[in-house]
Amino acid sequence: MGRQLIADNHSFTALMWTDSGLWFEIVYGLAVLSAVLLLLGWRTRAVSVVFMAGVLSLQNRSIFMGDGGDNVVHLAALYLVLTRCSQVWSLDARRLAREERAAGLGAAPRRDVVGPVLWTVLGVLLLVATYHSGVTGEWWLVVLLWALWAGQALWWLACRHAPGEPRTLLDVIANLTHNAALLVIMAEVCLIYATAGWYKIQGSRWQDGTALYYPLKLDYFSPWPALSDLLGSSALVVLLLTYGTVAVQVAFPFTLFNRKVKNVLLVAMMLEHAGIALLLGLPFFSLAMISADAVFLPTAFLVWLGTRVGRGRDRLFPRRRDEAVPEQRRADEEPSPRTLVG
Repeated sequence: MGRQLIADNHSFTALMWTDSGLWFEIVYGLAVLSAVLLLLGWRTRAVSVVFMAGVLSLQNRSIFMGDGGDNVVHLAALYLVLTRCSQVWSLDARRLAREERAAGLGAAPRRDVVGPVLWTVLGVLLLVATYHSGVTGEWWLVVLLWALWAGQALWWLACRHAPGEPRTLLDVIANLTHNAALLVIMAEVCLIYATAGWYKIQGSRWQDGTALYYPLKLDYFSPWPALSDLLGSSALVVLLLTYGTVAVQVAFPFTLFNRKVKNVLLVAMMLEHAGIALLLGLPFFSLAMISADAVFLPTAFLVWLGTRVGRGRDRLFPRRRDEAVPEQRRADEEPSPRTLVG
């Protein structure tokens, strides 16, 4: 039945290469490991491709096992490959900052061993995927993976041996690709909310304001029965939450033209998904939607959040003075204007 399904929708899954239980455990383990590494931002360009292959393999094996959150992760896994999502708040950014500090102090650049080794291992895995693609007919994805693999080698060579104009040109292309992929992710999120909201408007239970009452009374969607009963006992609360859900989803794509209104509605939508995770027992769906909503967070808020988190980290784990950034250390050592005046 699985092979018939794959033959009909022509989707990619490495789990169809063999029926071995060990192979399933390997694919599942690699998918989990790549998700953790992508979250930490370790070798993101390579890990994002492994994460995409793992997500596609697990979800396409049986599409009837997923929900709306899995569809969002499915799409995001494809687009994250094209984004530069490790520029800040990642181990890659930390490693790059360490290399820049060493270069500023005149130290010789460290030899990158992990990158070529990881690239070689992925090349071997691609050879295996290419062999099996001849059996299952997945040439389109294999060609894409080989192109990404070759692009990774080109980027590494430019960074190491051509840091001038070739590296600048690759940076420009990477930024354009990143912005285009980010725009597509935003469009997908708007499409999800717009279609969900307009379909809800056509339902009679959403029109009379009672739609939220019914899932609260289902055992499958009631991890906290007492809390669900308390919420469902108030007709006014059910009515407001039902109409509010429709209004927020329909209005969100149009609020992008007003920054302040968009930020308020964005907070409301994240709180709504947090409520869904708590009341209906759908944490992974809610996390997937909150992560998609985070694409619209304003840059000023992210900078503020990064500053606060950095200060909290420094208080918990104070760095030694000799490990500080050279520019910051020189600024600390120079007298202030007030000192000079005094």
